[in-house]
Amino acid sequence: MKKTILRLLLAAALLPLHAVAQSITRLNPTNWWVGMKNSSVQLLVYGPQAGTLTYTIAYPGVKLVKANTVENPNYAFLDLSIAPTAKPGLVKLIGKKGTQTITQSWELKARDNAPKGQGVTQADFIYLAMPDRFANGDPSNDKFADMRDPSSDRANPFLRHGGDLQGAAQRLGYLKDLGITAVWFTPVIENNQPLTNEGGTMRASYHGYGFTDHYAIDRRLGGNAAYKAYVQQAHAAGLKVVQDAVYNHIGNTHWFIQDLPMKSWLHQWPTYTNTSYRQQPITDPHASQIDRKITLDGWFVPFLPDLNQQNPYVANFLIQHAIWSVENFGVDAWRIDTYMYNDQPFMNRCNAALLAEYPRIHIFGESSVNNVVDQSYYVRNNINFPFKSNQPGGLDFVLEGAMVEGLKEGGAQRMYEALAQDAVYQDPTKLVTFLDNHDHDRFLSVMGEDFDKFKMGLTWLLTTRGIPSMYYGTEILMKNLKNPTDAEVRKDFPGGWPGDQQDKFTAAGRTARENEAFTFVRTLATYRRDHKTLSTGKLMQYLPENGTYVYFRYDATGTVLVATNTTDKPVALPTGRFSERMSGFSKAHNVLTNETLNNLNTLQLPAKTAVVLELVK
Repeated sequence: MKKTILRLLLAAALLPLHAVAQSITRLNPTNWWVGMKNSSVQLLVYGPQAGTLTYTIAYPGVKLVKANTVENPNYAFLDLSIAPTAKPGLVKLIGKKGTQTITQSWELKARDNAPKGQGVTQADFIYLAMPDRFANGDPSNDKFADMRDPSSDRANPFLRHGGDLQGAAQRLGYLKDLGITAVWFTPVIENNQPLTNEGGTMRASYHGYGFTDHYAIDRRLGGNAAYKAYVQQAHAAGLKVVQDAVYNHIGNTHWFIQDLPMKSWLHQWPTYTNTSYRQQPITDPHASQIDRKITLDGWFVPFLPDLNQQNPYVANFLIQHAIWSVENFGVDAWRIDTYMYNDQPFMNRCNAALLAEYPRIHIFGESSVNNVVDQSYYVRNNINFPFKSNQPGGLDFVLEGAMVEGLKEGGAQRMYEALAQDAVYQDPTKLVTFLDNHDHDRFLSVMGEDFDKFKMGLTWLLTTRGIPSMYYGTEILMKNLKNPTDAEVRKDFPGGWPGDQQDKFTAAGRTARENEAFTFVRTLATYRRDHKTLSTGKLMQYLPENGTYVYFRYDATGTVLVATNTTDKPVALPTGRFSERMSGFSKAHNVLTNETLNNLNTLQLPAKTAVVLELVK
């Protein structure tokens, strides 16, 4: 595939200038706004021989600072400066060569006052869903004959199923009722990729991680208008929206891969080189350069070309698209895919650019590591690393592993130990916590479908520090392991499609146990939403003893005690050991059962149960 790219590049470079008429077919960003804090924009201009034109700008307040040409004559990169006095309107971009003149319009818009970049905090509860597998509101956009993958078949777990943004919008009331305050979708950007052969099975890019046009929301999800409408409807319902960003790689049919701007646009190797997926060479002070290079610059998979973010044109393209997405669609937070495989100085620059425009936005990346030192490397930390990350938050894979493995083993020691190392982070409350996701085995199945362990895990998730995130369907006991494939943990949400035999978006469509799980999650989620103690309170934990684990969330507004009995027998737990936090309280309200405890000297903990008590003086 790489040899083909280079042949195309060389062929374009050697083509006689008179053989192709100059024209402009793409401008990225597709538009910009007046009044942005950063007044500079680098406009990517693309079309046959577009790089051979001489450009001028005819618009008050917009200045062409520099026109940059690159190896491929089909590209020009124009550095623009937009003055504070510039007004909204259509900027005329004029390109000339000899007697030929081409005029192209590029819009400068007025910024609106709609909410955007609001961020997510510990006060939020994030719901992660795959749009293709959540709900189908418009069957007419399930497939398009002119796309590289024209198929849609719910009977095939590896193909697209037709879920879309309109369907997701129709379920906003369901999420709000559940106590969700923010929605994170796997990427919604166009993935116009053909089916790929993986282990003899043809698979669609329904997950969204192979972009083919950064400035287009996938038509099968409804397109740009549907996404903008979804965000507006979510905001009107009081929910925030998290966008899933992918900087490290793109789909191999991305439009600029078909006509590469320059060889250094990608990480090029003499022969195909995959990343090792090993985290250690990045933080290891003894690591070899080749191990480090393979981790960072090796391709994630053969059909996802690896972008070279040290190339300044690539970096500008990605940063501007991130800002454009927030401003255009109004998203509130930014989850970054495969964070550890990106060039980290680039990530700092990108994060800084987003935070400069949107100071409240939250950014949390995916660095799938198994220890707090490596995890802290990718966020603001208190360790003397040679490189200092400015990422505000991250996905807390370490705590996920500690909670899940601890519950499997029947104890809380791992969770205690993970939290005991929070001093490595500048602000551990900005980490996003979870029990599973679209790449992991579903939590219920990992627990062996033990409902008591399931409830303990959800209790920990919704009461400990951090920003909790839950994978779609967990609240209705969706299960499965990634055996034999990831598709097993990416099933359709029952009731999301017209004609589904069961509609688990409704209580009537759920079994008694599913309703019990839904109510359990809703009770904790709405309590968390309505009580600041769980969103602003400090955490104090006590050493686990004899299968019990106790911690407190507390602030000036209140104190919440969480006590877990991980054993299979009831426990009478004396509370004298916890007087530091319980002194002055005489009774408690049980959040999960709505009971009142009038004596706090001893807590009666049923087997395999976590109780949540709001202490009362």
